[in-house]
Amino acid sequence: MGRVFVTLQYLLPHHLLCRLVYALSRSQRVWLKNRLIRAFVRHYRPQLADALEPEPLRYPSFNAFFTRALKPGARPMPPVATQWVSPCDGIVGQTGQLVDDELLQAKGHRYRLSQLLATPEAAPEAFRGGHYVTLYLAPYHYHRVHMPLAGTLRSAWHVPGRLFSVNDATRARVPRLFARNERVICLFDGEHGPFALILVGALFVGSMSTVWHGEITPWRPDGAPPVPARAVHHLELTSAIERFQARGAELGRFNMGSTVVLLLPPSSLRWQPMLAMGQEVRMGQPLVALGH
Repeated sequence: MGRVFVTLQYLLPHHLLCRLVYALSRSQRVWLKNRLIRAFVRHYRPQLADALEPEPLRYPSFNAFFTRALKPGARPMPPVATQWVSPCDGIVGQTGQLVDDELLQAKGHRYRLSQLLATPEAAPEAFRGGHYVTLYLAPYHYHRVHMPLAGTLRSAWHVPGRLFSVNDATRARVPRLFARNERVICLFDGEHGPFALILVGALFVGSMSTVWHGEITPWRPDGAPPVPARAVHHLELTSAIERFQARGAELGRFNMGSTVVLLLPPSSLRWQPMLAMGQEVRMGQPLVALGH
């Protein structure tokens, strides 16, 4: 069944489906958004006790419900300010150290950092021999992404691409999946050196946004319809928000489930023992042992 699902994805009009989801999820027609929200809650049973607004039908649209905010204090930060934390709620896909410039996607599948970042600049060299963790956001998770450590945004860019699903079956069968899908890359300077956070799009992900650039996808260059292109789009700030963000501050958000890849610089860090593949993590949970 997984093989059939993956084969079908090669034939699907990914971006057309994305635009349809985008329109439906933002509709404020009460009957439509309530039907979508009720169906979602019934099927996925998301945790709403820690939401700022726990009543799902009070949200003005499905997207507002899906990207809901948390109550203050719902994700406390560890006391040591220099400790890396999870940038999101999610499921651990892989953790590891880059071998030359290669990351592990799934058993039997590796991909190059230069392909993931899609840039000829010096960014790949800064992470050669560094560390990475991939976190899959299932539909029932909280879908805002936060700073894993305090840092200053150095640069950001959008890479057009496909929108394959990022579930287990697809990761195991589609080579270079994260380097093929559409993605938004944010590069930071922090306490321990440079780090990067990559928001990877996926099937039915209606949009991705950051606090600095607003809504980035679907990509609309110069107000034109969102047509996929090969060129990397370097992103400029569109608001007065400072480039520096504290650890735990909101960075961006997804509409529908997808994946975050966090790249850390070379060091002798040790991942927390709980970061096993398939393990659930929460935003703000320590990723790295103290002292690293």
